[in-house]
Amino acid sequence: MRHGKKDNHLSRTHSHREAMLQNMASSLILHKRIETTLAKAKELRKFVEPILTRAKDDTFVNRREVFRALNDKDTMKELFGTVADKIASRPGGYTRIIKLGNRLGDNAETCLIELVDFNELLLAAASEKAAATTTKTRRSRRGTGARTATEAAPVAETAVAATAEEPSAEVVEDEAPAAPVAEATPTEEAPAAPAAEDDSTEPKA
Repeated sequence: MRHGKKDNHLSRTHSHREAMLQNMASSLILHKRIETTLAKAKELRKFVEPILTRAKDDTFVNRREVFRALNDKDTMKELFGTVADKIASRPGGYTRIIKLGNRLGDNAETCLIELVDFNELLLAAASEKAAATTTKTRRSRRGTGARTATEAAPVAETAVAATAEEPSAEVVEDEAPAAPVAEATPTEEAPAAPAAEDDSTEPKA
């Protein structure tokens, strides 16, 4: 029984399957991209990515294990030279599968499997996208600063208006005591009227 065994045998014996994966891995490392069926590409990805991880650390043990898997000196030279330098900073996910549609003869799903760090067009597009995102972020920050300055201007104008209105309030306070002084003059003239009436009554007596 094959409980939990999810490997695709690809309708081949073990030796045939291993030889096929070795050849496909060597072609992928040398040419950086190959076209194959989707089922083979998925199995090749599981086969070649551990090899690429070992190639990042150039030791005798890793070279021996990689040569046991690939069995090709030209591939070893390319892998531990050019490819290892390119993938040194990548923590995993060295390959990319791009579906191409179905094959005309047997209607099999075909795809392109490639090394991620060797697709110059996609790398250039990704860098341009990152630059555009950074530019947008800077513009939004500048816009926020401009809005802050615009919002600060009305606050400053309000403060100036408040300081301009303060002297007028003081003037009202100064004028407030002047009102009782104006009312005091009629009260002083009020006793003068009865005095005049007394003078008029004296000649009548």
